[in-house]
Amino acid sequence: MKHNLRLATLSLATAMALALPALAAETDQDFVTKAAIGGMFEVQSSKIAQDKLQDQSLKDFAQKMISDHGAANAKLESIAGEQQLQVPSDLDTSHKSDVEKLQSAAAPVDAPYTDMQKAAHADAVSLFEAYAKDGDNPALKSFATETLPTLKMHQEMIEKVATTAPASTSTTPAVTSSGTTNPAAPVPGANSFTEAQAKSAIEKAGYSGVSALTKGDNGIWRGTASKDGKSAPIALDYQGNVVAGNN
Repeated sequence: MKHNLRLATLSLATAMALALPALAAETDQDFVTKAAIGGMFEVQSSKIAQDKLQDQSLKDFAQKMISDHGAANAKLESIAGEQQLQVPSDLDTSHKSDVEKLQSAAAPVDAPYTDMQKAAHADAVSLFEAYAKDGDNPALKSFATETLPTLKMHQEMIEKVATTAPASTSTTPAVTSSGTTNPAAPVPGANSFTEAQAKSAIEKAGYSGVSALTKGDNGIWRGTASKDGKSAPIALDYQGNVVAGNN
């Protein structure tokens, strides 16, 4: 009986030992897959957005993403090949959807591109931090550790750009009659936005399909626009506030 028990224990220990390498390889592959997709998204989205961006600081940021992530992607592919791990050749569904949104969107795409980059870098920093700390593949762990400072720098850059980029694409400033903004509702006031400038400002706020724009006697531009697949009334006041709904 004791002999059988020892054999059973030994068999279980052997099975666990054999299973560990498979689990480790699966974790390594998961990191490679996510890191590669994230890197490809950075390059593809930035190439598409580059010619549709208005703010120069965002244009510069997009070029840096193409350069930095292009180099990181090549390095990851080389390491993965040495480790006999697979690098995906295409984006996953969610990232592909974001790229298609940028492709189909009318210029400028400053707002959606900025939002995508903030989310993508938050994910990337989290992924690389975790693997740099707990990864069990020395080559990949070194890659994660070395790349992490660059990702954090990118994250700081896009946060800074997001807070300093102009709120409006207008080249002719709207005439202001008040020193405060009210994003909850359009504010009446003398408005010098042209129809083209009003449409551009609404699109920069993340909307598409802007149509039927008319400016009322109170200086508020009103029309319809779509966001997240839903069409709704839209308004733009002299301060540059974009407000959806029947306000």
